[in-house]
Amino acid sequence: MVISARDVTLTLGAATAATTILKGIDLDIARGTSVALLGPSGSGKSSLMAILSGLEQASGGRVEVAGLDFGLLDEDALSRARRGRIGIVLQAFHLLPTMTALENVAVPMELAGMPDAFARAEAELGAVGLSHRIGHYPTQLSGGEQQRVAIARALGPRPDIVFADEPTGNLDATTGTAIMDLLFDRRAATGATLIVITHDPALAARCDRIVELGDGRIVADRLR
Repeated sequence: MVISARDVTLTLGAATAATTILKGIDLDIARGTSVALLGPSGSGKSSLMAILSGLEQASGGRVEVAGLDFGLLDEDALSRARRGRIGIVLQAFHLLPTMTALENVAVPMELAGMPDAFARAEAELGAVGLSHRIGHYPTQLSGGEQQRVAIARALGPRPDIVFADEPTGNLDATTGTAIMDLLFDRRAATGATLIVITHDPALAARCDRIVELGDGRIVADRLR
């Protein structure tokens, strides 16, 4: 298992203002599979992604990801743990506006000490169909092109796990379908485990497995 979570809870706030978001999550995810975390807004799926990706610490329980016990790591150690192990694709792209497409993909790899970062970035952008746009800035790219850059950035370091949180949420239906085709194709080419966070049953149905959340709990878990 590349991810193993046991009795995971997440509580935000303190005392009388405390709100429990996750309520005892047990989840194992096998290496190389694609899994959808499906549920409506407020079900806890994005909070669970944040914990499994090391962006948030669980309030309770145990989380092991790619052989590391995330409960033993502080914020800085979690940041280091993500490098090369975890790639993240978000709805809002989060590209740096002062960097070209090439720099947005290459610089994170360079900062992580990976060799030939710019050559690797150029190859990744070619793989997502953007060889002709590597010198363009995010404002010069369409939404679909920006998400392609984000996919190249996430997969460039060849992570064990890729999280995609509502990756088509800011795209029209046609562009969104093309982006998901690309994401699944690139995932297959690299062998990464893919975890898609979505409220869309049609998108979830493209994954090997669907884990449905409701009110902070897993309410269904089925293979496609």
